[in-house]
Amino acid sequence: MPITLVIHGGAGNIHPGMMTKEQEVEYHEGLSAALNAGYAVLKSGGVSIDAVVAAITVLEDNPIFNAGRGAVFTKKGLHEMDAALMDGKTLSAGAVAGVRNIKNPITLAKEVMMHSGHVFLSGKGAGEFAISRGMELAPDEYFFNKMRYDQWVEIRDSDFYQLDHKEDNLKGTAPNPDYKFGTVGAVACDAHGNIAGGTSTGGMTNKRFGRIGDSPVVGAGTYANNNTCAISCTGHGEFFLRAVVAYDVSCLMEYKGLSLQAACDTVIKDKLVKMGGEGGLIAVDAQGNHSFSFNSAGMYRAMRNEQGREEIAFYG
Repeated sequence: MPITLVIHGGAGNIHPGMMTKEQEVEYHEGLSAALNAGYAVLKSGGVSIDAVVAAITVLEDNPIFNAGRGAVFTKKGLHEMDAALMDGKTLSAGAVAGVRNIKNPITLAKEVMMHSGHVFLSGKGAGEFAISRGMELAPDEYFFNKMRYDQWVEIRDSDFYQLDHKEDNLKGTAPNPDYKFGTVGAVACDAHGNIAGGTSTGGMTNKRFGRIGDSPVVGAGTYANNNTCAISCTGHGEFFLRAVVAYDVSCLMEYKGLSLQAACDTVIKDKLVKMGGEGGLIAVDAQGNHSFSFNSAGMYRAMRNEQGREEIAFYG
């Protein structure tokens, strides 16, 4: 089977005018490092789940992405992170929501999948489980990021919350043209034709009430099934939750016989658009085919496969 790795670092109003050359280099290097880490696992005969975790861990450790170290601030000035991981061979999954001080939420999602007997843990309980498994913790200072802090200070006294940069009022939207959805994710197909998907995020700036988006929800922001596809989404989570995006793509392949690209585009460029939802996804199937699909101006994305093909791109 052709081994393939696909990653994303978020979607949104990403266009050539919004980034300096230095920022373009920074994002290119960040995506490249994650691609190298994940692909090395596949190249050495490793399984897709481990490749996904390896790639996402590198993205979580890079403060330019809204996950792990670069997670945004909540209304209370804290970092609450979500992550999910799914194995397409067994349909096993692990997910965590609203976790704090976990250095790499994606590795905790894997621990949940492998060792908890459950699928989805949240908040303090997920933290207790992390400690019981000896997971690496990090203090609040580790997650402090000046740019994210300034974003939060700007709106912390309002009822606005931001999708990284976009402002949304709870009773409607007041769009700011300079925004992106900073979730990270990876999907992989290994040499055995097994696929996996994972997603990790810091959520929305100034989010309240323990808000959880689509990223850690199996079938909404993350899904994997060897018979169809592995998916990782990024976008306005409320819409992705309501549209059950990741599973909908799988269903279009399973029940209607659509190709990977056609299924992705049907959901992202038609169904989601009609609902008013913005964002995108990455996908792979068990034959090593891959797809990028997004309805926003751009998406930080990259892929590499056994045929020697490699792509790292930001813009539409």
